[in-house]
Amino acid sequence: MLNLKNIIFGIAIFILTIFVGIYGLSTLYGESPKYGDYCPENLYNQTTCENEGGVWIDNTQLVADTRGNVKPVPVEGGYCQYDYTPCQKNFEDAEEKYFRKIFLTALPLGIMIILAGALISGLESVSAGLMLGGVGMIVYGTGTYWRFTDDWVKFVLSLAGLVVLIWAAYWFNKKEKGFWKRLFKGK
Repeated sequence: MLNLKNIIFGIAIFILTIFVGIYGLSTLYGESPKYGDYCPENLYNQTTCENEGGVWIDNTQLVADTRGNVKPVPVEGGYCQYDYTPCQKNFEDAEEKYFRKIFLTALPLGIMIILAGALISGLESVSAGLMLGGVGMIVYGTGTYWRFTDDWVKFVLSLAGLVVLIWAAYWFNKKEKGFWKRLFKGK
């Protein structure tokens, strides 16, 4: 039976595992690209906007990009949008490269943390906390890169992850049961 203390330990280990993973990746790869490093911001009128390569959208023409990320600067009846300019493309390319590195690191790291948690026996709060932290790292890594990935890749990765985790759960539970049987039989 779980007691409250172990539940709190498990939750704390889960949260701190995610923090360590996220801030470790941030330390390793630096900060994610910033929009303002690629596209000018705060263009207040149509002339300035168009001179900088943007498209002026007046408030009667509400347009969102394919990701739903419009960066409006509402003034003089409209805002400046960069979705069709080189700066927006350069920003998205930089984001994709950065988040690919995060994904390719966080996914195996998350799997290793889950497996490490599964190997720990006798300390259920530590084991569960690490395993949840590993799941959190996988969610973080895939969540940042998911929008750049084709549906078939998402399907294959999800299927592979599901198969690996089902196999690992089966293997670790079978191994654990065998361990306890040997222990109680005195072998």
